[in-house]
Amino acid sequence: MAASSGNLVEWFDFYVYAFAALYFAPAFFPSSDPTAQLLNTAGVFAAGFLMRPIGGWLFGRIADRLGRKTSMLISVVMMCAGSLVIATLPTYAQIGGWAPLLLLMCRLFQGLSVGGEYGTTATYMSEVALKGRRGFFSSFQYVTLIGGQLLAVLVIVVLEHLLTEAELKAWGWRIPFVLGAVAAVVALLLRRTLHETQSDAARTDEDAGSVTGLLRHHRAAFFTVLGYTAGGSLCFYTFTTYMQKYLVNTVHLPIRTASYVMTAALFVYMCMQPAFGALSDRIGRRNCMLMFGCFGAVATVPILTALQNTTDPVTIFVLIMIALAIVSLYTSISGIVKAEMFPPEVRALGVGLAYAVANALFGGTAEYVALGLKSLGHEEAFFYYVSAMMVVVFLVSLRLPRQPSYLHHDP
Repeated sequence: MAASSGNLVEWFDFYVYAFAALYFAPAFFPSSDPTAQLLNTAGVFAAGFLMRPIGGWLFGRIADRLGRKTSMLISVVMMCAGSLVIATLPTYAQIGGWAPLLLLMCRLFQGLSVGGEYGTTATYMSEVALKGRRGFFSSFQYVTLIGGQLLAVLVIVVLEHLLTEAELKAWGWRIPFVLGAVAAVVALLLRRTLHETQSDAARTDEDAGSVTGLLRHHRAAFFTVLGYTAGGSLCFYTFTTYMQKYLVNTVHLPIRTASYVMTAALFVYMCMQPAFGALSDRIGRRNCMLMFGCFGAVATVPILTALQNTTDPVTIFVLIMIALAIVSLYTSISGIVKAEMFPPEVRALGVGLAYAVANALFGGTAEYVALGLKSLGHEEAFFYYVSAMMVVVFLVSLRLPRQPSYLHHDP
């Protein structure tokens, strides 16, 4: 719970940006075109992802050489600082072009932090999980990750009830960033109670935290993780962070209705994770990944097309839940399926770096690509792009071992 609490705060802070963008975009990117404003904020969102590979490398190295606990403490402090600065940033009207530049710098700082958070937390939770139930235990990483998203949406919904749209655009959007900074302090105190799972022998290994050692001895595992994470991240961000903008900008739902639908969908999605994690303990991680790639490739285009052609909130909710059930086959075991492919001396680095690179290139750019294609009049091309990446996931997942190479024989 202590490890997960930090993960929840990290992702709350990171996703608040995505959900509050509908309100603060005009403050930093003045324009008469709402799509252009969202495109600019999505670009800054994507830029934060570009720091993730550096964060994955830096914090993976720290976790493998100095310990998982040390890495997790540093990352949550950095996220706290980033959110606090965003909450106090002046607008474009006050300082001109410096406003979007400072916003970009804060997002890069947060991207570095989140880039290190995933790999270390996934590694830690896989190492403390019980044998035979590792899929179930590791699923709680995405329970807290989605919980961070859910809390971000809930905060926006509450603010929408308490404040007018004009007040939200003027100053109300700052409140969630302040809350995130305060919550990070609580997570920091909880994480200080963690015990270390990295052994002295693993920390002092000559390859500990070494990219050279990782690629020399575990190149195939690294690129396998890179391959299925690319499609998994793209699909995840398409049906979570981008979906709210899609409902407003394409389906033309009112902002509040879109927030209600996504709040309900994210809550059910969060509750799904332990069930799908437990399923992986019974049928195997490899089979879950193959099902994810197959169902994702077949269902993505029909689901996104159907959403485009309906305005009924109940129908929209059902369609989104079908998509998120498919995504759960991946997200529930995202951490453990990666951790099982690396030995302890390079586990945090292997998991974190492969995830961060794929996430930066495909997950972080999901909104930008989708909005860019929409502005060009070819929004449907994005549907086929996501579907094609699901085919890649299926093909890469065929390389997964039927019996995991690591952790399987651990107590």
